[in-house]
Amino acid sequence: MTSRERVLTALGKIEGLPDRPPLQFDLCRKLIEDFGEKLGIAPDYSLSYYEDLTYRISANDIRTAIGSDVVVVGGTVREGFVPEPVAENIVRNEFGMAMKPTELYMEVVECPLSEAFADGDIDDYAFPDAYAEGRFEKAARDIEKYKGSHFIIGDCELSIFELAWHLSGMEKYLLSFALGDSWVEKLNDKVEAWTTDMAMQLVELGVDAVWLGEDLGTQMSMLISPEMWRERFKPRYERMIEKLKIANPELLIIMHSDGAVAPLIDDFIEMGIEIYNPVQPNVPGSDPSELKAKYGGRINFFGGIDQQELLPSGNLDELKKEIKMRARILGEGGGYLMAPAHIIQADTSPDTVEAMVKIIQEL
Repeated sequence: MTSRERVLTALGKIEGLPDRPPLQFDLCRKLIEDFGEKLGIAPDYSLSYYEDLTYRISANDIRTAIGSDVVVVGGTVREGFVPEPVAENIVRNEFGMAMKPTELYMEVVECPLSEAFADGDIDDYAFPDAYAEGRFEKAARDIEKYKGSHFIIGDCELSIFELAWHLSGMEKYLLSFALGDSWVEKLNDKVEAWTTDMAMQLVELGVDAVWLGEDLGTQMSMLISPEMWRERFKPRYERMIEKLKIANPELLIIMHSDGAVAPLIDDFIEMGIEIYNPVQPNVPGSDPSELKAKYGGRINFFGGIDQQELLPSGNLDELKKEIKMRARILGEGGGYLMAPAHIIQADTSPDTVEAMVKIIQEL
């Protein structure tokens, strides 16, 4: 099977079963640099409009050379945009967020809407232009290159909730959200419009799937109640999905959320979502046997390999055991796109990444 056929078969778009579970993975900058040097491939970075999505949509040449069956593309900063230096290593992005690098991520240290308290404050805030020149130049290039060989995902994470609180500040946003302040819904309206415009352009370029979502859970529970999510966010997702499906009825929709979000899986299915990611291990509601028994055949699973402890440990016997278990349970009868549950970070060695790929390819 080609990589593309393998994924489409696993996800039920081609009749039958894949020859093995298909594989997708993301690499942090250090691992991209390490593999680029080893493979003799110059890393190609696609600077996302939100910095931490950069490594989701970068280095497709390197990832496919290692063994990914999937290519991920997305929107970048507009043509000619350079993050504005603020102080020392802090820069300001297109949204006006001041961003500071940490050991693993870029952290928002100043929010452009931190002083917003009224509808007019949101009205006065101008989002970046979703249709700006250069926004999808690299996405179009990679889609053209890989459309016949690999499954192509268009990434639109930070779809509503997470982008909104990054703009205003988490504590402020959650308190105002719970109190029912009207400016919050104004902001959510603008974020929904932005994400819809970005996703529609990816659909028009020819992606096979759109990756929506945001982190809604902690290691133990959801950040907001399932009831509040259903009331305030589910209708927004339903609107977006309807528009995307009208544009391409064959499009697959992926919903991402880290954390303990199992209470929402039935809602995801009702909304027309075909793929649930990242199936984070070691949180309540993530047992693979229970998930497959309850939801198998109703939604596909994407992720599941532990990158918090297992991959960094370098224990290849345990890694092989884990991969075989998840392939056997989640992949039974198809319905599973195998992947680490997060971008692989620098605490995992290149040798372990290569071992993971080899184990999966030999299933």
